Amino acid sequence: MFVYKGYIAVIVDPFFYFCAIPAILIFGMAKGGFGGGIAVVSVPLMSLAISPVQAAAILLPILLVMDAVALWSFRGQWDKANIKILVPGAVIGIALGSVGFRYLSEDMIRILIGLIAVVFCLNYWLKKLAVAAQGPSVIRGGFWGAVAGFTSFGIHAGGPPVNMYLLPQRLEKSLLMGTMAIFFAVVNVIKLIPYSLQGSFDHTNLVTAAVLMPVAPIGVRLGFYLLHKVSEQTIYRICYFFLFVVGIKLLFDGGVGVLAN
Repeated sequence: MFVYKGYIAVIVDPFFYFCAIPAILIFGMAKGGFGGGIAVVSVPLMSLAISPVQAAAILLPILLVMDAVALWSFRGQWDKANIKILVPGAVIGIALGSVGFRYLSEDMIRILIGLIAVVFCLNYWLKKLAVAAQGPSVIRGGFWGAVAGFTSFGIHAGGPPVNMYLLPQRLEKSLLMGTMAIFFAVVNVIKLIPYSLQGSFDHTNLVTAAVLMPVAPIGVRLGFYLLHKVSEQTIYRICYFFLFVVGIKLLFDGGVGVLAN
């Protein structure tokens, strides 16, 4: 890290950028419509170099840039009924996350992130496709919206819970991605409030986010490109494999840290 006038100005650890740049590219690809739930790998990957709390704080401003690009790309293509159902649940989940994550140690957060990563991988590998398409549901949408708000607050991993609600509806692809874009743009703006109140946006995190910001639109555009050029199933398999490995590593590190205290 680089220290300027008594405070850390920006992270300069090469290993951090070795983890952060791929993490942002992967998140951007998901925002661009390619890979969906693979964005869940981003915070766990960055957590190999810095604390999960700092990783989430650095990522949030970058996600807002991605949201702007995604909103423009999928403008006018979103499902109003589902947004009305999902957003109130997400607000509840964000509120619960802002309280719950505050009382967890960094090792406990590593364990939680590792557990979520492993569970998401197992769900991806073992899940069964729905027999018939489902419609919007206040109960299911409210529940998965709250889960998405909670996981999105802590580790920006709201994609898989929302997918669990939206995918069975078998929406047209652009409508699905547009609905996701609107939902997460709203969620990320709301998250600015508790993140700011908790002091997450210190000088180091904001400057580091600014340094990484140019990677964000590249990732989104890469997602648009790969959506039509590469087998999405292949990318899913690769990303979920590495997510599983990272999840196990975080579970191990967190477990060792908890037992040591």
